[in-house]
Amino acid sequence: MNADELRATQAPLKARYKETPDAAQVTLRAQGRIGEGASCRVETGKALVVAGLHPATGGTGLAACSGDMLLEALVACAGVTLNAVATALGIELRDASLLAEGDLDFRGTLGVSKEVPVGFQDIRLEFVLDTDASEEQLATLIKLTERYCVVYQTLAHPPSLAVTRKVASS
Repeated sequence: MNADELRATQAPLKARYKETPDAAQVTLRAQGRIGEGASCRVETGKALVVAGLHPATGGTGLAACSGDMLLEALVACAGVTLNAVATALGIELRDASLLAEGDLDFRGTLGVSKEVPVGFQDIRLEFVLDTDASEEQLATLIKLTERYCVVYQTLAHPPSLAVTRKVASS
């Protein structure tokens, strides 16, 4: 896809969303069902993923770790956004790779220490770009990728989060 094709694809969507802002409101959904042992089967829309405990918490390492999946979602979203922004700006990327790393202290998750927070303490996202773009173009590319990457912005500015429960009727 080139910049003209991207603009042509997005132009009617942008026009619609300007005219009817409610049309831009979309609810994404993920579903899962508990499985054997300490696992959860997650329907991704493209495949079924079985998530389980990380080996640092007693898992076998055979199931996907939800922490890894979070980092993978960040890499996927940032990669798609980077590619789209580069296309829109006319920046040729011969190649690009992304690496997300996150630091966890599992003492919090396992309840070993109440002083240790549960979750990632730090997350780093690295871009390795093969391009002839100038430093100014690269700075703009990364700045716009950060601005428009849904997962990055969600992690950087957490939304309100609510948990509800229902009892299944037998």
